[in-house]
Amino acid sequence: MSVSFSARSTRGRGSARLAAGTLVSALVATTVLAGAGTAAADDGTAPGHSGAAATITGLKTYGGAVIHGAAGDQQVSAGLFEMSVEGGGMLQTYCVDVHTPTQKDAKYHETAWSGTSLGTNKDAGRIRWILQNSYPQVNDLAALAKKAGVRGQLTEQDAAAGTQVAIWRHSDDVDVDAVDPQAEQLADYLQKNARNQPEPRASLTLDPPAVSGRPGERIGPVTVRTDARSVTVLPPADAATGGVRIVDRKGEPVTTAADGGQLYFEVPEDEAADTVELTAQASTTVPVGRAFVSDSRSQTQILAGSSESTVSATASATWALEGAIPALSARENCAKGGVDVTVTNQDDEPFTFELAGAEYTVAGGASRTVTVPLSEDRPYDFTVKGPGGFEQRFTGMLDCLTRAAEIGTTTHTLTGPSPTPVAGTPTDTNLAETGAADGTPWIAGTAVVLVVLGGAGLVLTRRRQTPPGN
Repeated sequence: MSVSFSARSTRGRGSARLAAGTLVSALVATTVLAGAGTAAADDGTAPGHSGAAATITGLKTYGGAVIHGAAGDQQVSAGLFEMSVEGGGMLQTYCVDVHTPTQKDAKYHETAWSGTSLGTNKDAGRIRWILQNSYPQVNDLAALAKKAGVRGQLTEQDAAAGTQVAIWRHSDDVDVDAVDPQAEQLADYLQKNARNQPEPRASLTLDPPAVSGRPGERIGPVTVRTDARSVTVLPPADAATGGVRIVDRKGEPVTTAADGGQLYFEVPEDEAADTVELTAQASTTVPVGRAFVSDSRSQTQILAGSSESTVSATASATWALEGAIPALSARENCAKGGVDVTVTNQDDEPFTFELAGAEYTVAGGASRTVTVPLSEDRPYDFTVKGPGGFEQRFTGMLDCLTRAAEIGTTTHTLTGPSPTPVAGTPTDTNLAETGAADGTPWIAGTAVVLVVLGGAGLVLTRRRQTPPGN
């Protein structure tokens, strides 16, 4: 497994008992302050997420399940999804939000548990145990059936359905059973024997995602966190002509690194105020139990298996000749019901900024985090403002709760297709389909609601302002 780095100039996102914490990794706002504190920020650019990015291709191996509720029984499809990784690779996932539909061809990105409803779910570790001790991690189905005490033959469809049902019991706190007796026996075994396991580490991150400093010095460090065995570092394209370089703490150009390696941006002394971005790419297997979220409010997924896949992360460096040099980062914090904005001030002088109608000051060499309270499933748009026209804008949508936590498990369809009764009257609505061409069920959850597509990711835009006299 190898990792390559490149730097480029950037001139020019259960149950009611869950209070999930949502982290949007590597979502960074950086603004250059140039000349007497006047802001010169880049035009809006959405930074990338850490880890794997993939497109969901459908529910591939599944069986039937029944959700029991006060409104009656609802039949759903339960099983294993597949995702196609950007840059190469395939992922297998189960869902952890049974009442939210999966949108066709939805884009997903890897995130920490705090980026989903798993954030403060006390059973999240048990879900990881289920993943590690069932299909497809355990693909000897005869051995799995024997260990689980399953009577009769356990098929792949039974194994996938039983595993998904066991996961839903922990992720959504729903009363759900598998239709097939063998799948139900497996689900009962997995639920009963599940034990807490620690959250898996990310496949690849750069920490911190934003640094700042003065030209003529090494700015950093940015630490590599990855499962990959080796790292290859590519300098910026203009390194040969004296531009910004990626080096180690001694100032030596970096050509190889490993997990824990530290990288610095070496900026020439006469370099004009600007921002550059470092992109890390690796080929590795994504750890079982990593969460995947979508920017389109498609149901949250959790990783059950991974091929060798492409993963990536970004970090940026900002510098200016004078004035404060803030580096901004943001993450959704569902435990607090909002977005945490962290401002780090690398200058000796204090940096004062305005956010959500209040004023804050960050001392020189310090950082401060402010939580902006927001409403669930509603778009937000706010700006950090500082002296000299400094502005940094954040937009997105807070998406912290499972559908059950938002509307309750007894709520019927708000819009769109209706759930399928187990023994009800005929209906023209196809179960759990959202337009899959092959006609197979597309979601691993009941179509209780058809959510309005929204940006669940945290999107950052930057506006350049020309300093006076330029």
